[in-house]
Amino acid sequence: MVSEEAVEIPSQGVALHGDLAVPPGARGVVLFAHGSGSSRHSPRNRAVAAGLRDAGFGTLLMDLLTPVEEREDDATARLRFDVGLLAGRLADAVDRLADRPDTADLPLGLFGASTGAAAALVAAAGRPARVAAVVSRGGRPDLAGDALPRVAAPVLLIVGGADELVLGLNQEAARLLPGVPSVHVVPGATHLFPEPGALEEVTAAAGDWFREHLTGGGRPAG
Repeated sequence: MVSEEAVEIPSQGVALHGDLAVPPGARGVVLFAHGSGSSRHSPRNRAVAAGLRDAGFGTLLMDLLTPVEEREDDATARLRFDVGLLAGRLADAVDRLADRPDTADLPLGLFGASTGAAAALVAAAGRPARVAAVVSRGGRPDLAGDALPRVAAPVLLIVGGADELVLGLNQEAARLLPGVPSVHVVPGATHLFPEPGALEEVTAAAGDWFREHLTGGGRPAG
């Protein structure tokens, strides 16, 4: 089992908490952006992260809000939809991983859930030389808006087949992404993938995507 290291990511005048785990000989590192009303302790993201570590990837699960902001968001649900704020903090975490000796040379992927997927896509558009691949789980890529056509990294959109509204939003967003984005539909799964085997399918699809696209060094050229 790979041990986790508690890390702090300075961003926009606050310190964000994260859990970083990098297995020996890691083939890449995946930064997680959680969804609405969640945190780095999300059991679904932690299950996916554990599967990715078993596949040889490092993982960083982080909070995109401070404890004070989380309490405010619990009452208002305002900050969880502030994609610009969340994407900016995610981009700062991308930069932090580029500065650490143990992750600087590893290719980087982003894994976003729900509104965190929109933040991941906006961050990827802003860091094209650093972000090598993006995976969305039950995401809201539509909330990335005009950043979608600027995402250079290959994108995998994983959606539950029974999550009809979100599936439609993902299919629309896929048409705005450059290249050939992939939409992976998990048959019968609802938004949080609680059905037997559904989250395992998410983990397997994400692992395959990152194995295919996280290649080469993590530092931008030039």
